[in-house]
Amino acid sequence: MQVDIDMGTTSAGDVATLDIEELLATRLLVQGNSGSGKSHLLRRLLEQSAKWVQQVVIDPEGDFVTLSEAFGHIVVDAERSEGELIGIANRIRQHRVSCVLTLEGLEIDDQMRAAAVFLNALFDADRDHWYPVLTVVDEAQMFAPSGGGEVSEEVRRLSLGAMTNLMCRGRKRGLAGVIATQRLAKLAKNVAAEASNFLMGRTFLDIDMARAADLLGMDRRQAEQFRDLKRGNFVALGPALSRRPLAVTIGPVETSARSSSPKLMPLPEKPEDVEDLIFTPDPEDMTRQASAPRRVAPRPRPTVDIMDALSKSSEEAETPEAPARGPRAPVMSDEEKDDWIAMTLAEIAGAPESAFRSDSELYQDFLMRGRMKRISGAPLAMNDFRRRLAIARSGADEAMVESEQWQMAVSLLAHVTEDLQGVFLMLAKAAIAGDACPSDAMIARAYGTHSARRARRFLDWFEEQGLIVQHTGLAGLRIVAFPDLDRQTAGGNPDAPADEPERRDAAE
Repeated sequence: MQVDIDMGTTSAGDVATLDIEELLATRLLVQGNSGSGKSHLLRRLLEQSAKWVQQVVIDPEGDFVTLSEAFGHIVVDAERSEGELIGIANRIRQHRVSCVLTLEGLEIDDQMRAAAVFLNALFDADRDHWYPVLTVVDEAQMFAPSGGGEVSEEVRRLSLGAMTNLMCRGRKRGLAGVIATQRLAKLAKNVAAEASNFLMGRTFLDIDMARAADLLGMDRRQAEQFRDLKRGNFVALGPALSRRPLAVTIGPVETSARSSSPKLMPLPEKPEDVEDLIFTPDPEDMTRQASAPRRVAPRPRPTVDIMDALSKSSEEAETPEAPARGPRAPVMSDEEKDDWIAMTLAEIAGAPESAFRSDSELYQDFLMRGRMKRISGAPLAMNDFRRRLAIARSGADEAMVESEQWQMAVSLLAHVTEDLQGVFLMLAKAAIAGDACPSDAMIARAYGTHSARRARRFLDWFEEQGLIVQHTGLAGLRIVAFPDLDRQTAGGNPDAPADEPERRDAAE
């Protein structure tokens, strides 16, 4: 079945049509600088095709949630656990319901992770549910960046993998990718190259025009026309649009975004008592609460908190009158409990995979070991666990822990974020002991990453906070000094590999 939808008019005054059936098989790339009408184009496409095909919109700014009132799209707030997002995505495909995944209010890392989890769940749906889905991703350069950026390497790989699956392998699973970007140069080439249909809007930068001309098969002189395009005007090319480059003016839309571009308007007349109006406090200022976040669903309760609460409730439920349910371990003294905590933390920190597991996972492991020893309640709170685990990971022995310099190093943790405390103490231990400065690979491993570049950024951040001073010694070896401790490390090769414990196969 061929379904042509009306996208607007051509330069000749004819109706510009888009073949939905062909689009589902060939995918679409929309490019345009901010203010070019890119979001308007996506809205026109979604409105015109809403009755013909199921739609899923990945919406970073929450602009497309207005589709729900006019066309019945389900709005899914991304402020949910990964398990919830996976379950919702599976049911979306099962029941063939159009939806908008709004990422508004999340940090960029959380946006990328939520979008990746949702897209992967759509991709991994059962074969029985591989119905056609028009999958629109706005601001695609965020989810498929050409470079590393400021996000973690794990999140970048997860998001890029999901976008690659959508554009490269999604067609056989019914997923038709429609991606929109402000900057072609910032979009991963392997993602952009999979599109066969293009709608190119106003572009000013030479590097973006060169990418657009390359995708459309134009020379540089022809690409200059992208600078002269007006708002809402695009050059269309592809089997679903036109076999030759075609100028298209996008038609009107029924719905509108919640946010719009600011319009100029005259200032009001200045009142005579303007200073009093501004500087006189309003009685409501004292009672007004901070505005609630623009999020519908509350953040799910962490599993760690649930386990901690269960442990406490179990402790409270134990009464002398309660009958014994079996042999119980003798009650530990405070000294025995401290020894057990120290030994357990050393075992957890020494595990080869410990560095690449989250603190929440390790804390759950710690609580489980405590319950196996029949220790009532939580032996350590989460914050105390993180600090003591960082000390255990540093490798400091008992004599060093009791030293004055080490106590000073621990007090400096008040100026360090929780995720970097283990890295800081590892450097401090090397300085106090006079050992060689850890390499980039060792610092990265202590943080739980493989990125040497991030390790260097950690050192630069410590130096910006005034905690350390870096300098280069003989033979290009790195030395890290601690002004507050009056200690410094010996020279170390920053490019040396990490000392990872050898892993032997079970057969050995």
